[in-house]
Amino acid sequence: MQLLPSLAQKIIGEVKKLLNEDLIIVNREGVILASTDPSRISRFHEGAVLCMKEKRNVVISKEDEKTLIGVKAGLNLPVFFQQEVIGVIGITGEPGHVLPFGEIIRKMTELLIQENYYSEQLQMESRMQEAFVFDWLQLKEWPPAFFSRAKHLNIELEIGRRAVLAELSGKKTIFQQDLWQLRPFLEEMDLVVQWGNERLLLLIDNSLSRESFEEKLTGMKRYIEENWQAAVSIGAGQPKEAHSIRESFEQAEKALHIALRTHSVIFEEDLRLDICLDAIPSEAKKEFTKRVLEPVLKNEELLATCRMYFSHHLSVKETAEALHLHVNTLHYRFSKLKELTGIDIKHFPDAVELYLACYFLEVSPNSRSFLKELL
Repeated sequence: MQLLPSLAQKIIGEVKKLLNEDLIIVNREGVILASTDPSRISRFHEGAVLCMKEKRNVVISKEDEKTLIGVKAGLNLPVFFQQEVIGVIGITGEPGHVLPFGEIIRKMTELLIQENYYSEQLQMESRMQEAFVFDWLQLKEWPPAFFSRAKHLNIELEIGRRAVLAELSGKKTIFQQDLWQLRPFLEEMDLVVQWGNERLLLLIDNSLSRESFEEKLTGMKRYIEENWQAAVSIGAGQPKEAHSIRESFEQAEKALHIALRTHSVIFEEDLRLDICLDAIPSEAKKEFTKRVLEPVLKNEELLATCRMYFSHHLSVKETAEALHLHVNTLHYRFSKLKELTGIDIKHFPDAVELYLACYFLEVSPNSRSFLKELL
């Protein structure tokens, strides 16, 4: 373990919150890495060298300032990591005044170093997992080195899994500690890695029942929304063997695309009409929608009425109640729709066309832009 200037400055900042004295952090070579007094950075500190050599606290007196290079009166304390001295923290001031704080400051410094070390280890492991999963999705054949990496990362390649993609809207950065907060929702062999700036990719052991799996995803979604202040959309692929995990990933992408419309949890195997409509090119959707709805694209009242009619299962009575209208008023609006567009909503083929046009208008990635282009 080697002290770096960035970590040393972080330690100075944290310790300074507890002690109103000048502080320094010195590396193994006796060079000051960080200090509350910037003019001392990069200078040699002979007292710290003595402190490290003898592995004990060294009190620097006013007299020592005359004989030791780069020192000021105060206290130098060796900093240990895994039973080795890796540096020194120095507290400038009257020795009798700073001595009582010495052990507390040293312990705090060592805890900060340990925390940083384990955080770096977790980040390194996370990056290795990300790289492994990326290769897993891309490789058509697995070379011997791939199996070695899986063993090193404790990733089981003999079990079936589901790929799950979660997109977090509103959270700009996903941290490693965030991922570890999700472990209570995952089984031992499950994997979770960051997949781009706003996405998580999970490869889930398929031993759970569909009901239990859905319950876990819903719980994880709720936890993220409540604790990370982000809207969450989740798409889940179908169970696949390890060699076919790419298929499950592609299914999860399709399901996520649908889930983003409502910030919900969508399973690819549940998709029917959506999966067909989603495959239609954007230009074809625009042309179709324009042909069906062009005369009423600016009439939000009629469009809202149509959407409400479809959401109430084509029930005139329920639609009228939901809109707080008399049934005759609703019939008048449908007559107006037929007059403007030629669509008879009671005629099934016309109703299907109208439904699809309203669907394309509502679920386009940017509905306002979509509508503007049509107008």
